[in-house]
Amino acid sequence: MTIRPGRVVAVVGPGDDASDEVCSLARQVGRLLAGRGAVVVTGGLGGVMAAAAQGARDGGGLVIGLLPGADRGSGNEHLTVAIPTGLGQARNAVIVRAADGLVAVGGGWGTLSEVALARRAALPVVWLWGWQVRDADGGLVEVLGAESPEDAVAQLAAALRW
Repeated sequence: MTIRPGRVVAVVGPGDDASDEVCSLARQVGRLLAGRGAVVVTGGLGGVMAAAAQGARDGGGLVIGLLPGADRGSGNEHLTVAIPTGLGQARNAVIVRAADGLVAVGGGWGTLSEVALARRAALPVVWLWGWQVRDADGGLVEVLGAESPEDAVAQLAAALRW
């Protein structure tokens, strides 16, 4: 069987300290992306990463986890493919470069680094329940803000013309 995804989308957000509400949003985002035929890429661990993976798998999608360590078994149970990178937090750059666009759900320092890397790579970013980031001149950094999982996926699809 040949899989021809419409898009590869990274879903990023806080790990094990993510709230139940944020995880619920991430699960919905994952399911909606799978419904559109996207391959979902995450950091492969807990919190938002596991919730998005669960949603995508429940929606019949393919989920790739790019793990920070060298142990394939450290990935969450919802991954289709777990890839140990041994890169620690540096894997954030690989997650971003593997994707056509990014949906951030919630926020933390690792999430902020992924958003920054995605913007530097000129990828569209939609942030659901995230931070507002300003540039050196005080202007808002171009990150699309979403009100709901449906809005997040619709905005990313529009940005990607998908």
